[in-house]
Amino acid sequence: MKRELYLVSMILITLWLAGCTASKNVAYIQGAGEEDVDEHVQSTTLYDARILPKDLLTITVSATDPEAVKPFNLTVPSMTTGLSTYSQPQLQAYLVDNNGQINFPVVGFITLSNLTKREAEEKVTGLLSKYLKEPPVVTVNFVNYKISVLGEVARPNTFTISNEKVNIFEALAMAGDMTIWGQRDNVKIIREDAQGNQRVILMNLNDRNIIYSPYYYLQQNDVVYVEPNKTKAKNSEIGSATNIWLSATSIMISVATLLVNILR
Repeated sequence: MKRELYLVSMILITLWLAGCTASKNVAYIQGAGEEDVDEHVQSTTLYDARILPKDLLTITVSATDPEAVKPFNLTVPSMTTGLSTYSQPQLQAYLVDNNGQINFPVVGFITLSNLTKREAEEKVTGLLSKYLKEPPVVTVNFVNYKISVLGEVARPNTFTISNEKVNIFEALAMAGDMTIWGQRDNVKIIREDAQGNQRVILMNLNDRNIIYSPYYYLQQNDVVYVEPNKTKAKNSEIGSATNIWLSATSIMISVATLLVNILR
Protein backbone atom coordinates (compact mmCIF):
# COMPACT_ATOMS: atom_id res chain seq x y z
CA MET A 1 0.00 0.00 0.00
CA LYS A 2 2.80 2.39 0.94
CA ARG A 3 4.58 1.61 -2.31
CA GLU A 4 1.45 2.39 -4.31
CA LEU A 5 0.96 5.69 -2.49
CA TYR A 6 4.61 6.54 -3.14
CA LEU A 7 4.22 5.88 -6.87
CA VAL A 8 1.05 7.97 -7.06
CA SER A 9 2.78 10.82 -5.21
CA MET A 10 5.76 10.73 -7.57
CA ILE A 11 3.48 10.79 -10.60
CA LEU A 12 1.57 13.81 -9.22
CA ILE A 13 4.80 15.67 -8.42
CA THR A 14 6.15 14.95 -11.92
CA LEU A 15 2.96 16.25 -13.53
CA TRP A 16 3.05 19.36 -11.36
CA LEU A 17 6.67 20.08 -12.28
CA ALA A 18 5.88 19.54 -15.96
CA GLY A 19 3.04 22.03 -15.68
CA CYS A 20 5.32 24.60 -14.06
CA THR A 21 7.92 24.11 -16.79
CA ALA A 22 5.29 24.50 -19.50
CA SER A 23 3.94 27.73 -17.97
CA LYS A 24 7.45 29.16 -17.86
CA ASN A 25 7.76 28.56 -21.59
CA VAL A 26 4.45 30.31 -22.31
CA ALA A 27 4.81 33.58 -20.37
CA TYR A 28 6.28 36.66 -22.09
CA ILE A 29 8.90 38.95 -20.46
CA GLN A 30 9.55 36.72 -17.48
CA GLY A 31 10.86 38.10 -14.21
CA ALA A 32 10.23 41.77 -15.04
CA GLY A 33 9.27 44.25 -12.31
CA GLU A 34 9.67 47.83 -11.15
CA GLU A 35 13.07 47.02 -9.72
CA ASP A 36 14.30 46.29 -13.26
CA VAL A 37 14.28 49.97 -14.26
CA ASP A 38 17.98 50.66 -14.83
CA GLU A 39 20.44 52.21 -17.23
CA HIS A 40 18.63 50.62 -20.19
CA VAL A 41 15.78 53.12 -19.79
CA GLN A 42 18.14 56.08 -19.99
CA SER A 43 19.73 54.76 -23.18
CA THR A 44 16.41 53.98 -24.91
CA THR A 45 15.48 56.47 -27.66
CA LEU A 46 12.13 56.88 -29.40
CA TYR A 47 11.89 54.74 -32.50
CA ASP A 48 11.53 56.47 -35.86
CA ALA A 49 11.14 54.53 -39.11
CA ARG A 50 13.70 55.11 -41.85
CA ILE A 51 13.05 55.22 -45.57
CA LEU A 52 14.21 52.16 -47.52
CA PRO A 53 14.28 51.20 -51.22
CA LYS A 54 10.87 50.09 -52.56
CA ASP A 55 9.00 52.29 -50.07
CA LEU A 56 6.06 54.26 -51.42
CA LEU A 57 5.89 57.84 -50.16
CA THR A 58 3.45 60.72 -50.47
CA ILE A 59 4.96 64.20 -50.24
CA THR A 60 2.67 67.17 -49.62
CA VAL A 61 3.98 70.70 -50.09
CA SER A 62 1.90 73.50 -48.53
CA ALA A 63 2.27 77.30 -48.43
CA THR A 64 0.17 80.43 -47.99
CA ASP A 65 0.13 80.72 -51.78
CA PRO A 66 -1.35 77.42 -53.08
CA GLU A 67 -0.56 78.28 -56.69
CA ALA A 68 3.15 78.63 -55.93
CA VAL A 69 3.41 75.04 -54.63
CA LYS A 70 1.01 73.49 -57.15
CA PRO A 71 3.84 72.17 -59.40
CA PHE A 72 5.20 70.15 -56.45
CA ASN A 73 1.90 68.42 -55.62
CA LEU A 74 1.26 65.95 -58.40
CA THR A 75 -2.10 64.18 -58.25
CA VAL A 76 -3.40 60.98 -59.79
CA PRO A 77 -5.93 61.67 -62.60
CA SER A 78 -9.58 61.11 -61.69
CA MET A 79 -11.09 57.82 -62.77
CA THR A 80 -14.37 57.83 -64.65
CA THR A 81 -16.62 54.78 -65.05
CA GLY A 82 -20.02 54.30 -66.57
CA LEU A 83 -21.66 54.56 -63.16
CA SER A 84 -19.74 57.26 -61.33
CA THR A 85 -16.77 59.59 -61.35
CA TYR A 86 -14.07 59.62 -58.67
CA SER A 87 -13.41 63.35 -58.55
CA GLN A 88 -11.46 63.47 -55.29
CA PRO A 89 -7.81 63.98 -56.30
CA GLN A 90 -5.17 61.75 -54.73
CA LEU A 91 -1.52 62.61 -54.29
CA GLN A 92 1.00 60.89 -56.51
CA ALA A 93 2.98 58.23 -54.63
CA TYR A 94 6.74 58.19 -55.15
CA LEU A 95 8.56 54.86 -55.31
CA VAL A 96 12.01 54.88 -53.71
CA ASP A 97 14.27 53.12 -56.23
CA ASN A 98 17.15 50.74 -55.53
CA ASN A 99 19.51 53.74 -55.27
CA GLY A 100 17.34 55.21 -52.51
CA GLN A 101 16.07 58.06 -54.71
CA ILE A 102 12.75 59.49 -55.86
CA ASN A 103 12.11 61.59 -58.96
CA PHE A 104 10.46 64.73 -57.62
CA PRO A 105 8.84 67.30 -59.91
CA VAL A 106 10.94 70.35 -60.84
CA VAL A 107 13.78 69.34 -58.45
CA GLY A 108 14.62 65.97 -60.06
CA PHE A 109 16.18 63.03 -58.22
CA ILE A 110 16.37 63.30 -54.41
CA THR A 111 18.17 60.73 -52.24
CA LEU A 112 15.99 59.85 -49.25
CA SER A 113 17.23 56.36 -48.33
CA ASN A 114 17.95 55.81 -44.61
CA LEU A 115 16.39 59.15 -43.62
CA THR A 116 13.59 59.47 -41.11
CA LYS A 117 10.40 61.26 -42.18
CA ARG A 118 11.52 64.38 -40.32
CA GLU A 119 14.92 64.34 -42.00
CA ALA A 120 13.33 63.80 -45.41
CA GLU A 121 10.93 66.71 -44.84
CA GLU A 122 13.81 68.99 -43.89
CA LYS A 123 15.81 67.94 -46.95
CA VAL A 124 12.94 68.53 -49.37
CA THR A 125 12.16 71.88 -47.70
CA GLY A 126 15.76 73.00 -48.21
CA LEU A 127 15.73 71.98 -51.88
CA LEU A 128 12.44 73.81 -52.55
CA SER A 129 13.52 77.03 -50.86
CA LYS A 130 15.25 78.28 -54.00
CA TYR A 131 12.04 77.87 -56.01
CA LEU A 132 9.70 79.58 -53.55
CA LYS A 133 9.58 83.00 -51.92
CA GLU A 134 8.68 81.59 -48.51
CA PRO A 135 9.67 78.29 -46.83
CA PRO A 136 7.00 75.66 -47.52
CA VAL A 137 5.56 73.09 -45.14
CA VAL A 138 6.54 69.61 -46.35
CA THR A 139 4.82 66.45 -45.08
CA VAL A 140 6.16 62.98 -45.91
CA ASN A 141 4.11 59.83 -45.26
CA PHE A 142 4.60 56.12 -45.95
CA VAL A 143 1.95 54.49 -48.16
CA ASN A 144 3.00 50.84 -47.96
CA TYR A 145 4.34 50.40 -44.40
CA LYS A 146 3.43 46.77 -43.78
CA ILE A 147 4.58 43.73 -41.83
CA SER A 148 3.68 40.03 -42.11
CA VAL A 149 3.12 37.53 -39.28
CA LEU A 150 2.90 33.80 -39.95
CA GLY A 151 3.48 30.44 -38.34
CA GLU A 152 1.96 29.46 -34.98
CA VAL A 153 -0.38 32.45 -34.58
CA ALA A 154 -4.16 32.58 -34.53
CA ARG A 155 -4.61 34.75 -37.64
CA PRO A 156 -1.52 34.88 -39.90
CA ASN A 157 -1.72 37.83 -42.27
CA THR A 158 -0.01 40.90 -43.74
CA PHE A 159 -0.86 44.12 -41.90
CA THR A 160 -0.59 47.75 -43.01
CA ILE A 161 0.65 50.01 -40.20
CA SER A 162 -0.84 53.50 -40.23
CA ASN A 163 1.48 55.14 -37.68
CA GLU A 164 4.69 53.58 -39.06
CA LYS A 165 5.63 52.20 -35.65
CA VAL A 166 4.94 48.69 -34.36
CA ASN A 167 6.79 46.47 -31.90
CA ILE A 168 6.90 42.69 -31.99
CA PHE A 169 4.21 42.24 -29.34
CA GLU A 170 1.83 44.58 -31.17
CA ALA A 171 2.43 42.60 -34.37
CA LEU A 172 1.58 39.34 -32.59
CA ALA A 173 -1.52 40.95 -31.09
CA MET A 174 -2.75 41.92 -34.56
CA ALA A 175 -2.30 38.27 -35.60
CA GLY A 176 -4.36 37.08 -32.63
CA ASP A 177 -1.30 36.20 -30.49
CA MET A 178 0.70 32.96 -30.60
CA THR A 179 -0.96 29.62 -30.25
CA ILE A 180 0.04 27.46 -27.30
CA TRP A 181 2.38 25.56 -29.66
CA GLY A 182 4.47 28.58 -30.66
CA GLN A 183 8.10 28.80 -29.51
CA ARG A 184 8.27 32.02 -27.54
CA ASP A 185 12.04 31.80 -27.11
CA ASN A 186 12.80 31.36 -30.81
CA VAL A 187 10.76 33.85 -32.84
CA LYS A 188 12.35 34.74 -36.17
CA ILE A 189 12.31 38.13 -37.92
CA ILE A 190 13.18 38.04 -41.62
CA ARG A 191 14.49 41.45 -42.63
CA GLU A 192 15.92 43.03 -45.78
CA ASP A 193 18.26 46.00 -45.41
CA ALA A 194 18.77 48.98 -47.71
CA GLN A 195 21.35 47.01 -49.74
CA GLY A 196 18.93 44.14 -50.37
CA ASN A 197 20.66 41.72 -47.99
CA GLN A 198 18.33 39.26 -46.25
CA ARG A 199 18.96 38.12 -42.69
CA VAL A 200 17.16 36.18 -39.98
CA ILE A 201 17.04 37.67 -36.47
CA LEU A 202 16.23 35.42 -33.48
CA MET A 203 14.12 36.89 -30.66
CA ASN A 204 13.51 35.41 -27.20
CA LEU A 205 10.17 36.82 -26.04
CA ASN A 206 10.58 35.13 -22.64
CA ASP A 207 13.52 37.43 -21.93
CA ARG A 208 12.59 40.45 -19.78
CA ASN A 209 15.20 42.56 -21.63
CA ILE A 210 13.51 42.04 -24.99
CA ILE A 211 12.06 45.58 -24.85
CA TYR A 212 15.62 46.97 -24.99
CA SER A 213 16.55 45.00 -28.11
CA PRO A 214 17.38 47.06 -31.24
CA TYR A 215 14.98 44.73 -33.06
CA TYR A 216 12.07 45.24 -30.64
CA TYR A 217 10.47 47.65 -33.13
CA LEU A 218 9.82 46.18 -36.56
CA GLN A 219 10.77 47.77 -39.85
CA GLN A 220 8.56 48.00 -42.90
CA ASN A 221 8.31 44.71 -44.85
CA ASP A 222 9.56 42.62 -41.89
CA VAL A 223 8.28 39.04 -41.73
CA VAL A 224 7.71 37.57 -38.26
CA TYR A 225 7.74 33.77 -38.18
CA VAL A 226 6.65 31.82 -35.09
CA GLU A 227 8.10 28.32 -35.20
CA PRO A 228 6.06 25.39 -33.78
CA ASN A 229 7.43 23.62 -30.73
CA LYS A 230 8.55 19.99 -30.70
CA THR A 231 5.15 18.73 -29.50
CA LYS A 232 3.31 20.33 -32.42
CA ALA A 233 5.96 19.15 -34.89
CA LYS A 234 5.72 15.56 -33.61
CA ASN A 235 1.92 15.65 -33.72
CA SER A 236 2.10 16.91 -37.29
CA GLU A 237 4.43 14.06 -38.27
CA ILE A 238 2.19 11.50 -36.55
CA GLY A 239 -0.88 12.96 -38.23
CA SER A 240 0.74 12.83 -41.68
CA ALA A 241 1.92 9.25 -41.16
CA THR A 242 -1.52 8.22 -39.91
CA ASN A 243 -3.22 9.75 -42.93
CA ILE A 244 -0.85 7.91 -45.27
CA TRP A 245 -1.42 4.63 -43.39
CA LEU A 246 -5.20 5.05 -43.47
CA SER A 247 -5.13 5.87 -47.19
CA ALA A 248 -2.97 2.81 -47.94
CA THR A 249 -5.24 0.60 -45.81
CA SER A 250 -8.33 1.91 -47.56
CA ILE A 251 -6.81 1.15 -50.97
CA MET A 252 -5.83 -2.37 -49.88
CA ILE A 253 -9.35 -3.07 -48.56
CA SER A 254 -10.87 -1.80 -51.81
CA VAL A 255 -8.55 -4.01 -53.89
CA ALA A 256 -9.26 -7.05 -51.67
CA THR A 257 -13.00 -6.48 -51.94
CA LEU A 258 -12.74 -6.20 -55.71
CA LEU A 259 -10.72 -9.46 -55.94
CA VAL A 260 -13.25 -11.32 -53.74
CA ASN A 261 -16.10 -10.17 -55.97
CA ILE A 262 -14.22 -11.23 -59.12
CA LEU A 263 -13.21 -14.67 -57.81
CA ARG A 264 -16.71 -15.65 -56.65
